[in-house]
Amino acid sequence: MLVSEVMTAFPAYIRLGATIRRAAEVISVSEVGQLMVLDHDGRFVGALSEEDLVRAMLPGFDDVTAAGGTLADAFALFLERGRTLADRVVDPLVVRDVAALRPDDELARAAVVMLDRGLRRVPVVDDGQLVGTLSRADLCRAVIYHS
Repeated sequence: MLVSEVMTAFPAYIRLGATIRRAAEVISVSEVGQLMVLDHDGRFVGALSEEDLVRAMLPGFDDVTAAGGTLADAFALFLERGRTLADRVVDPLVVRDVAALRPDDELARAAVVMLDRGLRRVPVVDDGQLVGTLSRADLCRAVIYHS
């Protein structure tokens, strides 16, 4: 079985230059933990995870202690930092060295790579174009419907 037979064909994505606010909106609406990132010509350039976004907004330990050191202080700083960063572009947060699959890769090989590397979702790229993603849920569906 091939990756193309079970991949998600219309993955959630954003383009370089999108704001952090837009990335958070797309992650929230699409309910995925990782967005694919395309350049302005539609070519795949990398990925941005919800973890990357949250880490960018988290205040540092020194900031929290300087503000009083409570959980309420930390949350207030988190919100403030989120507001400050909301209109900045995502480009510095994009992970560009991302493992990718091809549509004609064998699904069993892809599953081994994903599990060995601890990957939850992998872009499927053909000649520089994002054609889909393969997630662990896609692997589970393959087992359910094709076994």
